[in-house]
Amino acid sequence: MNLPLPTARQLAWHELDYYCFIHFTTNTFTDKEWGYGDESPSLFNPTDFDADDMVAVVQDAGMEGLILTCKHHDGFCLWPSRHTEHSVASSTWRNGRGDVVGELSDACRRQGIKFGIYLSPWDRHHAQYGTPAYIEYFRQQLHELTTDYGDLFEVWFDGANGGDGYYGGANETRSIDRTTYYDWDNTRQIVRDNQPDAVMFSDAGPDVRWVGNEKGIAGDPCWSTINEDLVFPGIDPESFQARLTKTRSTDDMVGAWDSPTQFLNAGDREGRSWLPAEADVSIRPGWFFHEAENDQVRPPENLFDLYLKSVGRGTSLLLNLPPDRRGRIHEIDRESLMGFKALREAMFASNCIGAATVLADSGSVEDLQGEETWLQSESEQLTVTCTFAASQCVGIVGLREQVQLGQRVDTWSVEVLADGEWREVKQGEAIGNRRLIDIGSQAVDGVRICIVGRVAPAIRDVALYRHPLRDS
Repeated sequence: MNLPLPTARQLAWHELDYYCFIHFTTNTFTDKEWGYGDESPSLFNPTDFDADDMVAVVQDAGMEGLILTCKHHDGFCLWPSRHTEHSVASSTWRNGRGDVVGELSDACRRQGIKFGIYLSPWDRHHAQYGTPAYIEYFRQQLHELTTDYGDLFEVWFDGANGGDGYYGGANETRSIDRTTYYDWDNTRQIVRDNQPDAVMFSDAGPDVRWVGNEKGIAGDPCWSTINEDLVFPGIDPESFQARLTKTRSTDDMVGAWDSPTQFLNAGDREGRSWLPAEADVSIRPGWFFHEAENDQVRPPENLFDLYLKSVGRGTSLLLNLPPDRRGRIHEIDRESLMGFKALREAMFASNCIGAATVLADSGSVEDLQGEETWLQSESEQLTVTCTFAASQCVGIVGLREQVQLGQRVDTWSVEVLADGEWREVKQGEAIGNRRLIDIGSQAVDGVRICIVGRVAPAIRDVALYRHPLRDS
């Protein structure tokens, strides 16, 4: 059976479990979430911006990448674009000589953090939005960002397109056909030409798809495969159902999803394309900083729960950290990030697989180009039995597939050995890049994992962790 396979750029992206969004623009100073487009550039004036300090927070938190909102829907550019005056060059910050994109990209390289860009296709400031002339402008800016700021690991295109705006003083509502207006094939080619190793994100890819919500929660299961020709930014539920019915032939599958966002959240086991999900969420209720939300920052326990429901279901976790009006990550946010890091580190440090006797009923340990060992099953079924000489406390079972060979596993179940008897405690579908299965914290004499694949499973890792929120 020929399974969809990830590209080299997607495989590199899969290794980045956890990275951050930085939402920063004039909205930070107007206390808005979406700027209308009529904001004066002079409003942007962070009093204590320090790119190295911001990146140090990201690094200390255990993140591996940073994606900056270089231009949000309001159209204000955080770099001195050669194609507009609506940018930091017209602000009072650094006397108009500042470049947030440049300073952050340089700081990321100095500290070993990967850098990515967000460029909003919608622009509520530009007078020509909705016409072909704007597409040329948008592409010029995309070319700037993908050539002037070094290597990028991700380019992020928002799905919000069209609506009311300032539009150079027109103050009107403008609608576009999201499926044709941006001529995405040719627009994306700019990224492919200038940043061939960068993945591109949008609602439906082409490299990484949206998880279908802004809660940071992936579907269970969340398949890395999907039919990318079925969904695209802006499709309405009625059109989605019509296309879904036409694409899928069996009645039981046609009724599986009620909307495009549910489809994106779950993926499609029968999908023809490798298009994994990214789970985005903010550490605060809003995407931009609001002083009034200082008492609503997500606590470490909530962030850890989101980690299990995103990274632990095969996606990445893109956590937004909105800088305040100083241009700093707020102290409350920092404290929560460090608490979250401590929980993750406690979990990964508790792996007791080394204390177990591990047996596989069907399979062999293979060497992958001399770099790591892994378990290759000899049939579609694989049972891995881990037993201990002395009881161990296990709360989370970690599994990973060799995804460069495709998503082979259909179903899995976990059993534990206690009081001389095996009993099933969890079952589900899909493993993918990583599965973190919460089985409740309990002392056990063994753990057995039963795996069924549509082709012979290839398991990269088996781990048995304590649950850091349940073990004292």
